Amino acid sequence: MASSFTRMLSGRNTAVLLASLGAGTLATGYAMSDSAVAEERRKLYPPSADFPDLRKHNNCMASALTPAIYARLRDKATPSNWTLDQCIQTGVDNPGHPFIKTVGMVAGDEESYEVFADIFDPVIKDRHNGYDPKTMKHPTDLDSSKITSGFFDERYVLSSRVRTGRSIRGLSLPPACSRSERREVERVAVQALSGLKGDLAGRYYSLSDMTEQEQQQLIDDHFLFDKPVSPLLTCAGMARDWPDARGIWHNNEKTFLIWINEEDHTRVISMEKGGNMKRVFERFCRGLKEVERLIQERGWEFMWNERLGYILTCPSNLGTGLRAGVHVRLPKLSKDPRFGKILENLRLQKRGTGGVDTAAVGDTFDISNLDRLGKSEVELVQLVIDGVNFLIDCEKKLEKGQDIKIPAPIAQFKK
Repeated sequence: MASSFTRMLSGRNTAVLLASLGAGTLATGYAMSDSAVAEERRKLYPPSADFPDLRKHNNCMASALTPAIYARLRDKATPSNWTLDQCIQTGVDNPGHPFIKTVGMVAGDEESYEVFADIFDPVIKDRHNGYDPKTMKHPTDLDSSKITSGFFDERYVLSSRVRTGRSIRGLSLPPACSRSERREVERVAVQALSGLKGDLAGRYYSLSDMTEQEQQQLIDDHFLFDKPVSPLLTCAGMARDWPDARGIWHNNEKTFLIWINEEDHTRVISMEKGGNMKRVFERFCRGLKEVERLIQERGWEFMWNERLGYILTCPSNLGTGLRAGVHVRLPKLSKDPRFGKILENLRLQKRGTGGVDTAAVGDTFDISNLDRLGKSEVELVQLVIDGVNFLIDCEKKLEKGQDIKIPAPIAQFKK
Protein backbone atom coordinates (compact mmCIF):
# COMPACT_ATOMS: atom_id res chain seq x y z
CA MET A 1 0.00 0.00 0.00
CA ALA A 2 2.76 2.41 0.88
CA SER A 3 4.58 1.93 -2.41
CA SER A 4 1.50 2.50 -4.57
CA PHE A 5 0.53 5.49 -2.46
CA THR A 6 3.99 7.00 -2.91
CA ARG A 7 3.87 6.38 -6.66
CA MET A 8 0.53 8.16 -6.94
CA LEU A 9 1.82 11.19 -5.14
CA SER A 10 5.10 11.37 -7.07
CA GLY A 11 3.59 11.65 -10.58
CA ARG A 12 4.03 14.67 -12.81
CA ASN A 13 0.33 15.61 -12.68
CA THR A 14 -0.19 15.29 -8.91
CA ALA A 15 -1.98 18.26 -7.48
CA VAL A 16 -0.91 17.70 -3.90
CA LEU A 17 2.22 19.02 -2.21
CA LEU A 18 3.16 16.65 0.57
CA ALA A 19 4.78 19.42 2.53
CA SER A 20 1.47 21.16 2.92
CA LEU A 21 -0.32 18.11 4.32
CA GLY A 22 -0.43 17.17 7.97
CA ALA A 23 -0.43 13.63 9.34
CA GLY A 24 -4.16 13.81 10.01
CA THR A 25 -4.88 14.81 6.45
CA LEU A 26 -2.86 11.90 5.14
CA ALA A 27 -4.73 9.52 7.41
CA THR A 28 -8.20 10.65 6.39
CA GLY A 29 -7.74 11.20 2.66
CA TYR A 30 -5.86 13.03 -0.04
CA ALA A 31 -6.42 14.71 -3.38
CA MET A 32 -5.19 12.85 -6.45
CA SER A 33 -4.94 13.67 -10.12
CA ASP A 34 -7.28 11.99 -12.59
CA SER A 35 -4.44 9.79 -13.82
CA ALA A 36 -3.69 8.54 -10.30
CA VAL A 37 -7.35 7.79 -9.65
CA ALA A 38 -7.57 5.91 -12.94
CA GLU A 39 -4.45 3.93 -12.04
CA GLU A 40 -5.88 2.79 -8.73
CA ARG A 41 -9.25 1.98 -10.28
CA ARG A 42 -7.57 -0.14 -12.94
CA LYS A 43 -5.81 -2.20 -10.30
CA LEU A 44 -9.20 -3.36 -9.01
CA TYR A 45 -9.26 -5.64 -12.08
CA PRO A 46 -6.75 -8.28 -13.19
CA PRO A 47 -4.68 -7.57 -16.34
CA SER A 48 -6.69 -10.21 -18.22
CA ALA A 49 -9.78 -8.02 -17.85
CA ASP A 50 -7.97 -5.14 -19.58
CA PHE A 51 -6.21 -7.07 -22.36
CA PRO A 52 -7.29 -5.51 -25.70
CA ASP A 53 -9.19 -7.46 -28.34
CA LEU A 54 -6.64 -7.68 -31.16
CA ARG A 55 -8.15 -10.58 -33.12
CA LYS A 56 -8.78 -8.48 -36.25
CA HIS A 57 -5.61 -6.38 -36.02
CA ASN A 58 -2.67 -6.40 -38.39
CA ASN A 59 0.12 -4.32 -36.91
CA CYS A 60 3.45 -5.09 -35.26
CA MET A 61 2.15 -4.41 -31.76
CA ALA A 62 -0.81 -6.76 -32.16
CA SER A 63 1.50 -9.50 -33.43
CA ALA A 64 3.85 -9.15 -30.45
CA LEU A 65 1.56 -8.41 -27.50
CA THR A 66 0.62 -11.46 -25.44
CA PRO A 67 -1.47 -11.68 -22.26
CA ALA A 68 1.72 -12.51 -20.34
CA ILE A 69 3.57 -9.43 -21.61
CA TYR A 70 0.53 -7.27 -20.93
CA ALA A 71 0.25 -8.62 -17.38
CA ARG A 72 3.92 -7.80 -16.69
CA LEU A 73 3.70 -4.27 -18.05
CA ARG A 74 0.16 -2.98 -17.48
CA ASP A 75 0.79 -1.41 -14.09
CA LYS A 76 4.23 -0.01 -14.83
CA ALA A 77 4.83 3.65 -15.68
CA THR A 78 7.75 5.76 -16.82
CA PRO A 79 8.99 8.62 -14.59
CA SER A 80 6.63 10.94 -16.49
CA ASN A 81 3.64 8.62 -15.84
CA TRP A 82 3.41 7.20 -19.36
CA THR A 83 1.80 3.73 -19.38
CA LEU A 84 1.66 0.68 -21.60
CA ASP A 85 -1.97 1.35 -22.52
CA GLN A 86 -1.02 4.81 -23.73
CA CYS A 87 1.80 3.32 -25.80
CA ILE A 88 -0.49 0.87 -27.60
CA GLN A 89 -3.70 2.92 -27.87
CA THR A 90 -3.11 3.96 -31.49
CA GLY A 91 -2.60 0.31 -32.47
CA VAL A 92 -5.72 -0.78 -30.60
CA ASP A 93 -7.82 1.93 -32.24
CA ASN A 94 -6.42 1.29 -35.74
CA PRO A 95 -6.47 -2.42 -36.68
CA GLY A 96 -4.46 -1.98 -39.87
CA HIS A 97 -3.54 0.08 -42.91
CA PRO A 98 -4.44 -0.62 -46.57
CA PHE A 99 -0.88 -0.19 -47.87
CA ILE A 100 1.62 -1.04 -45.13
CA LYS A 101 1.84 -3.02 -41.91
CA THR A 102 1.87 -0.28 -39.30
CA VAL A 103 3.78 -0.36 -36.03
CA GLY A 104 0.77 0.09 -33.77
CA MET A 105 2.44 1.86 -30.84
CA VAL A 106 4.39 4.98 -29.88
CA ALA A 107 6.70 6.08 -27.10
CA GLY A 108 5.71 8.86 -24.72
CA ASP A 109 9.25 9.56 -23.57
CA GLU A 110 12.77 8.21 -23.85
CA GLU A 111 12.25 5.86 -20.92
CA SER A 112 9.33 4.11 -22.66
CA TYR A 113 11.76 2.02 -24.67
CA GLU A 114 13.33 0.71 -21.44
CA VAL A 115 10.32 0.37 -19.12
CA PHE A 116 8.25 -1.37 -21.81
CA ALA A 117 11.13 -3.16 -23.55
CA ASP A 118 9.25 -6.48 -23.35
CA ILE A 119 6.88 -5.21 -26.06
CA PHE A 120 9.00 -2.57 -27.80
CA ASP A 121 11.90 -4.98 -28.48
CA PRO A 122 9.87 -7.56 -30.45
CA VAL A 123 8.05 -4.76 -32.30
CA ILE A 124 11.40 -3.21 -33.24
CA LYS A 125 12.70 -6.60 -34.37
CA ASP A 126 9.60 -7.12 -36.53
CA ARG A 127 9.59 -3.65 -38.06
CA HIS A 128 13.34 -3.51 -38.68
CA ASN A 129 13.75 -6.85 -40.41
CA GLY A 130 15.35 -8.76 -37.57
CA TYR A 131 17.37 -6.06 -35.82
CA ASP A 132 17.66 -7.24 -32.21
CA PRO A 133 17.96 -4.29 -29.79
CA LYS A 134 19.01 -6.67 -27.00
CA THR A 135 22.20 -7.80 -28.74
CA MET A 136 22.96 -5.39 -31.59
CA LYS A 137 24.41 -1.88 -31.73
CA HIS A 138 23.37 0.78 -34.20
CA PRO A 139 26.08 2.63 -36.19
CA THR A 140 25.92 6.42 -36.66
CA ASP A 141 27.92 8.13 -39.43
CA LEU A 142 27.35 11.69 -40.67
CA ASP A 143 30.54 11.98 -42.76
CA SER A 144 29.13 13.04 -46.14
CA SER A 145 32.58 12.91 -47.78
CA LYS A 146 32.23 9.12 -47.93
CA ILE A 147 29.40 9.32 -50.48
CA THR A 148 30.26 8.28 -54.05
CA SER A 149 28.40 8.78 -57.35
CA GLY A 150 25.88 11.07 -55.68
CA PHE A 151 24.55 12.62 -58.89
CA PHE A 152 21.44 11.39 -60.71
CA ASP A 153 20.49 11.80 -64.37
CA GLU A 154 18.13 14.77 -64.15
CA ARG A 155 16.14 13.59 -67.15
CA TYR A 156 14.68 11.12 -64.66
CA VAL A 157 15.21 12.53 -61.14
CA LEU A 158 13.21 15.69 -60.45
CA SER A 159 14.18 16.37 -56.81
CA SER A 160 16.29 14.98 -53.97
CA ARG A 161 15.59 15.03 -50.25
CA VAL A 162 16.95 13.69 -46.95
CA ARG A 163 15.06 13.94 -43.67
CA THR A 164 15.32 12.72 -40.10
CA GLY A 165 14.05 13.56 -36.61
CA ARG A 166 15.69 14.60 -33.38
CA SER A 167 14.29 14.55 -29.83
CA ILE A 168 15.47 16.71 -26.94
CA ARG A 169 16.49 14.68 -23.90
CA GLY A 170 14.57 15.36 -20.68
CA LEU A 171 11.30 16.38 -22.37
CA SER A 172 8.37 14.08 -23.10
CA LEU A 173 7.72 13.13 -26.71
CA PRO A 174 4.71 14.61 -28.57
CA PRO A 175 2.16 11.93 -27.58
CA ALA A 176 2.79 12.62 -23.88
CA CYS A 177 4.12 16.14 -23.55
CA SER A 178 2.29 18.83 -21.62
CA ARG A 179 1.70 22.28 -23.11
CA SER A 180 4.61 23.63 -21.12
CA GLU A 181 6.95 20.89 -22.37
CA ARG A 182 5.87 21.45 -25.97
CA ARG A 183 6.55 25.16 -25.61
CA GLU A 184 9.93 24.36 -24.08
CA VAL A 185 10.80 22.22 -27.12
CA GLU A 186 9.90 25.16 -29.35
CA ARG A 187 11.93 27.60 -27.24
CA VAL A 188 15.04 25.41 -27.15
CA ALA A 189 14.90 24.60 -30.86
CA VAL A 190 14.20 28.13 -32.07
CA GLN A 191 16.93 29.63 -29.90
CA ALA A 192 19.42 27.14 -31.31
CA LEU A 193 18.31 27.67 -34.90
CA SER A 194 18.75 31.44 -34.54
CA GLY A 195 22.47 30.78 -34.22
CA LEU A 196 22.85 29.19 -37.67
CA LYS A 197 25.06 31.18 -40.05
CA GLY A 198 25.95 31.35 -43.73
CA ASP A 199 23.83 29.27 -46.10
CA LEU A 200 22.07 27.73 -43.08
CA ALA A 201 20.79 31.06 -41.72
CA GLY A 202 17.03 31.52 -41.88
CA ARG A 203 13.77 32.31 -40.10
CA TYR A 204 11.15 30.63 -37.90
CA TYR A 205 7.42 30.75 -38.71
CA SER A 206 5.05 29.98 -35.84
CA LEU A 207 1.86 28.28 -37.03
CA SER A 208 -0.08 30.30 -34.46
CA ASP A 209 1.33 33.67 -35.54
CA MET A 210 1.94 33.48 -39.28
CA THR A 211 -0.02 35.70 -41.65
CA GLU A 212 -2.26 34.35 -44.43
CA GLN A 213 0.37 35.42 -46.96
CA GLU A 214 3.13 33.55 -45.11
CA GLN A 215 0.92 30.50 -44.79
CA GLN A 216 0.11 30.50 -48.52
CA GLN A 217 3.79 30.88 -49.41
CA LEU A 218 4.73 27.89 -47.28
CA ILE A 219 1.93 25.87 -48.89
CA ASP A 220 3.16 26.86 -52.34
CA ASP A 221 6.68 25.80 -51.36
CA HIS A 222 5.31 22.43 -50.11
CA PHE A 223 6.76 23.23 -46.68
CA LEU A 224 3.67 23.62 -44.52
CA PHE A 225 2.57 20.74 -42.32
CA ASP A 226 -1.04 20.85 -41.25
CA LYS A 227 -2.91 19.54 -38.24
CA PRO A 228 -2.60 15.72 -38.18
CA VAL A 229 -5.76 14.06 -39.47
CA SER A 230 -4.51 10.48 -39.79
CA PRO A 231 -6.09 8.30 -37.08
CA LEU A 232 -2.65 6.79 -36.52
CA LEU A 233 -1.48 10.19 -35.24
CA THR A 234 -4.64 11.52 -33.61
CA CYS A 235 -5.19 8.32 -31.61
CA ALA A 236 -1.61 8.69 -30.36
CA GLY A 237 -2.42 12.15 -29.00
CA MET A 238 -0.26 14.17 -31.38
CA ALA A 239 -2.89 16.72 -32.40
CA ARG A 240 -3.57 18.05 -28.90
CA ASP A 241 -3.63 21.85 -28.48
CA TRP A 242 -3.03 22.42 -32.18
CA PRO A 243 -1.33 24.65 -33.33
CA ASP A 244 0.17 25.70 -29.99
CA ALA A 245 4.02 25.70 -30.10
CA ARG A 246 4.21 24.30 -33.63
CA GLY A 247 6.12 25.91 -36.41
CA ILE A 248 8.43 25.73 -39.39
CA TRP A 249 11.96 27.04 -39.76
CA HIS A 250 13.81 27.23 -43.07
CA ASN A 251 17.01 28.78 -44.34
CA ASN A 252 16.94 31.70 -46.74
CA GLU A 253 17.54 29.45 -49.75
CA LYS A 254 14.67 27.16 -48.65
CA THR A 255 16.90 24.08 -48.89
CA PHE A 256 17.22 23.33 -45.15
CA LEU A 257 13.97 22.99 -43.21
CA ILE A 258 12.97 22.03 -39.67
CA TRP A 259 9.46 21.25 -38.43
CA ILE A 260 8.85 21.84 -34.73
CA ASN A 261 6.48 19.66 -32.68
CA GLU A 262 4.78 17.66 -35.36
CA GLU A 263 5.18 13.87 -34.95
CA ASP A 264 8.57 14.40 -33.31
CA HIS A 265 10.18 17.28 -31.42
CA THR A 266 11.96 18.22 -34.64
CA ARG A 267 11.97 16.97 -38.23
CA VAL A 268 15.10 18.05 -40.12
CA ILE A 269 14.95 18.16 -43.92
CA SER A 270 17.51 18.98 -46.62
CA MET A 271 16.07 19.22 -50.12
CA GLU A 272 16.46 20.75 -53.55
CA LYS A 273 15.29 20.28 -57.11
CA GLY A 274 17.38 18.12 -59.39
CA GLY A 275 19.60 15.12 -58.82
CA ASN A 276 22.50 16.31 -56.68
CA MET A 277 21.96 13.98 -53.72
CA LYS A 278 25.57 14.37 -52.58
CA ARG A 279 25.08 18.11 -52.03
CA VAL A 280 21.72 17.55 -50.31
CA PHE A 281 23.30 15.05 -47.91
CA GLU A 282 26.33 17.28 -47.26
CA ARG A 283 24.05 20.13 -46.21
CA PHE A 284 21.95 17.70 -44.16
CA CYS A 285 24.97 16.44 -42.19
CA ARG A 286 26.48 19.89 -41.71
CA GLY A 287 23.17 21.37 -40.58
CA LEU A 288 22.45 18.54 -38.14
CA LYS A 289 25.88 18.82 -36.54
CA GLU A 290 25.56 22.58 -36.21
CA VAL A 291 22.07 22.39 -34.68
CA GLU A 292 23.29 19.79 -32.18
CA ARG A 293 26.26 21.96 -31.25
CA LEU A 294 24.02 24.98 -30.67
CA ILE A 295 21.60 22.95 -28.54
CA GLN A 296 24.45 21.55 -26.46
CA GLU A 297 25.77 25.08 -25.88
CA ARG A 298 22.47 25.79 -24.16
CA GLY A 299 22.73 22.75 -21.88
CA TRP A 300 20.54 20.33 -23.83
CA GLU A 301 21.24 17.20 -25.89
CA PHE A 302 19.52 14.84 -28.30
CA MET A 303 18.11 11.47 -27.21
CA TRP A 304 20.48 8.72 -28.39
CA ASN A 305 21.78 5.36 -27.27
CA GLU A 306 24.02 2.78 -28.89
CA ARG A 307 21.32 0.11 -29.22
CA LEU A 308 18.51 2.21 -30.71
CA GLY A 309 20.39 5.13 -32.20
CA TYR A 310 18.40 8.37 -32.18
CA ILE A 311 15.19 8.06 -30.14
CA LEU A 312 11.99 9.17 -31.85
CA THR A 313 8.26 8.85 -31.22
CA CYS A 314 7.53 5.91 -33.53
CA PRO A 315 9.69 2.77 -33.33
CA SER A 316 9.75 2.74 -37.14
CA ASN A 317 12.04 5.79 -37.09
CA LEU A 318 14.59 4.61 -34.52
CA GLY A 319 18.25 4.45 -35.48
CA THR A 320 18.95 7.03 -38.13
CA GLY A 321 15.36 8.25 -38.47
CA LEU A 322 16.56 8.88 -42.00
CA ARG A 323 14.58 8.76 -45.21
CA ALA A 324 16.57 9.69 -48.30
CA GLY A 325 14.29 9.98 -51.29
CA VAL A 326 14.01 11.18 -54.86
CA HIS A 327 11.12 11.90 -57.17
CA VAL A 328 11.99 9.84 -60.22
CA ARG A 329 10.21 9.20 -63.53
CA LEU A 330 9.97 5.49 -64.36
CA PRO A 331 7.18 5.12 -66.96
CA LYS A 332 8.38 1.79 -68.36
CA LEU A 333 9.94 0.13 -65.32
CA SER A 334 6.93 0.93 -63.14
CA LYS A 335 4.74 -1.13 -65.50
CA ASP A 336 7.14 -4.08 -65.51
CA PRO A 337 5.96 -6.98 -63.28
CA ARG A 338 9.49 -7.26 -61.82
CA PHE A 339 9.43 -3.69 -60.43
CA GLY A 340 8.26 -4.67 -56.96
CA LYS A 341 10.82 -7.44 -56.56
CA ILE A 342 13.62 -5.16 -57.77
CA LEU A 343 12.68 -2.59 -55.11
CA GLU A 344 12.47 -5.27 -52.43
CA ASN A 345 15.93 -6.65 -53.22
CA LEU A 346 17.44 -3.15 -53.27
CA ARG A 347 15.89 -2.37 -49.83
CA LEU A 348 13.90 0.48 -51.38
CA GLN A 349 10.26 1.50 -51.08
CA LYS A 350 8.00 3.49 -53.38
CA ARG A 351 5.34 6.04 -52.58
CA GLY A 352 3.24 8.43 -54.59
CA THR A 353 4.73 11.90 -54.89
CA GLY A 354 2.26 13.17 -52.27
CA GLY A 355 3.21 10.62 -49.61
CA VAL A 356 2.46 7.12 -48.42
CA ASP A 357 -1.26 7.09 -49.26
CA THR A 358 -1.03 8.78 -52.66
CA ALA A 359 -0.82 7.46 -56.19
CA ALA A 360 1.99 8.15 -58.63
CA VAL A 361 1.40 11.13 -60.91
CA GLY A 362 2.76 10.98 -64.45
CA ASP A 363 4.73 7.80 -63.73
CA THR A 364 6.72 9.70 -61.09
CA PHE A 365 7.45 7.93 -57.81
CA ASP A 366 8.98 8.86 -54.47
CA ILE A 367 11.70 6.22 -54.04
CA SER A 368 13.47 5.99 -50.68
CA ASN A 369 15.28 3.62 -48.31
CA LEU A 370 13.16 1.01 -46.57
CA ASP A 371 15.38 0.70 -43.48
CA ARG A 372 16.19 3.10 -40.65
CA LEU A 373 17.90 0.94 -38.04
CA GLY A 374 21.02 -1.20 -38.40
CA LYS A 375 22.73 0.83 -41.11
CA SER A 376 24.38 4.25 -40.70
CA GLU A 377 23.24 7.45 -42.40
CA VAL A 378 26.06 7.20 -44.94
CA GLU A 379 25.22 3.57 -45.72
CA LEU A 380 21.52 4.32 -46.24
CA VAL A 381 22.10 7.33 -48.50
CA GLN A 382 24.65 5.36 -50.54
CA LEU A 383 22.12 2.52 -50.80
CA VAL A 384 19.55 4.94 -52.22
CA ILE A 385 22.05 6.43 -54.65
CA ASP A 386 23.15 3.03 -55.94
CA GLY A 387 19.60 1.70 -56.03
CA VAL A 388 18.07 4.65 -57.86
CA ASN A 389 20.90 4.61 -60.39
CA PHE A 390 20.10 0.92 -60.95
CA LEU A 391 16.42 1.79 -61.51
CA ILE A 392 17.36 4.49 -64.00
CA ASP A 393 19.63 2.05 -65.86
CA CYS A 394 16.71 -0.37 -66.02
CA GLU A 395 14.46 2.37 -67.40
CA LYS A 396 17.03 3.23 -70.08
CA LYS A 397 17.36 -0.44 -71.10
CA LEU A 398 13.60 -0.83 -71.38
CA GLU A 399 13.47 2.31 -73.54
CA LYS A 400 15.89 0.56 -75.92
CA GLY A 401 13.94 -2.69 -75.85
CA GLN A 402 16.64 -4.48 -73.84
CA ASP A 403 16.04 -6.95 -71.05
CA ILE A 404 16.63 -6.19 -67.36
CA LYS A 405 17.59 -8.41 -64.44
CA ILE A 406 16.46 -8.58 -60.84
CA PRO A 407 19.47 -7.78 -58.61
CA ALA A 408 20.61 -10.01 -55.77
CA PRO A 409 19.07 -9.13 -52.38
CA ILE A 410 20.96 -6.63 -50.23
CA ALA A 411 21.40 -7.48 -46.55
CA GLN A 412 19.93 -4.91 -44.19
CA PHE A 413 22.79 -5.00 -41.70
CA LYS A 414 25.85 -6.90 -40.63
CA LYS A 415 24.96 -9.40 -37.93
